Amino acid sequence: MYNEAMKKAICIFPLLLVGAVLAAEPVRLDTGTGTLYGTLETPAAKPPYPVVLIIAGSGPTDRDGNSPLLPGKNDSLKMLAEGLAARGIASLRYDKRLIGESKIVGLKEEDLRFETYVADAVRWGEYLRKDPRFRSLVVAGHSEGSLIGMLAAQKLAANGYVSIAGAGRPAGQVVLEQFRSRPLPADLMKQVEDDVKALDAGHTVESVPPALAALFRPSVQPYLISWFRYDPAREIARLNMPVLIVQGTTDIQVSVADAKLLAQASPGAKLAVIEGMNHVLKEVPAAMDKQIASYGDPSLPLAAKLVNEIASLIDGLKASN
Repeated sequence: MYNEAMKKAICIFPLLLVGAVLAAEPVRLDTGTGTLYGTLETPAAKPPYPVVLIIAGSGPTDRDGNSPLLPGKNDSLKMLAEGLAARGIASLRYDKRLIGESKIVGLKEEDLRFETYVADAVRWGEYLRKDPRFRSLVVAGHSEGSLIGMLAAQKLAANGYVSIAGAGRPAGQVVLEQFRSRPLPADLMKQVEDDVKALDAGHTVESVPPALAALFRPSVQPYLISWFRYDPAREIARLNMPVLIVQGTTDIQVSVADAKLLAQASPGAKLAVIEGMNHVLKEVPAAMDKQIASYGDPSLPLAAKLVNEIASLIDGLKASN
């Protein structure tokens, strides 16, 4: 039961510098329609230094990379922020609307749109741009946050962009592929296909069976419609800045093929395929039991090469200035 529940819910790390004093500062952002909360991680070095805006993935994933739908924590994004700080790079990670600390009174799930998340990411980027401690801004999005980050980076004219385990196809296609990989009854699979087709066309679905309610419940359908309309390959092609695409080989949610689609659409981008890195950015074998356990195990180290690749992109920005 535990393993099966985990499968359904699932829809590295360099040593800190000796003697370094890293600072994790709570921050808040008034958007005009609610307050968002985050954590600003700064290095021991003297400013100005580069800063990375880290955008979390789908569902109720919080600023640290953890989800209440899964037992335990993996702390992937927190570890990423700490790893960057150890390399002299600041970062800001935050809870998206309705998630973690960013609970906004009066906001209903049915009123949320993908563009809302993009606008919030832009606001956080503008917040960082006003801080004299930061000399350059890089936007880094994980999983669904990859697409949010692409759109935000365009609007911010960011100095660089990083996709971490980001899909290379519209989300509707990814959802279909994930369901087809499961042993579903034929009638239920047909329902999934019909629902995705309707949402792709911009139509809501009135009748949703209980087995599909977690993904297709009526209150989340407007958000899905707004999300499904974007093609990540098309959006990444619009970026006029240094681009890094990072993908792990043992990721059970996003494939290396998706990363290659993004790279093909952005010929100037660097594609970094990290051997043995999974979706929560840990070095984990492909065996399903190991994968499932990693989503709730903060003791597993972050894949070291991830921080190195991002730091390398940022060092390149400094060299080009």
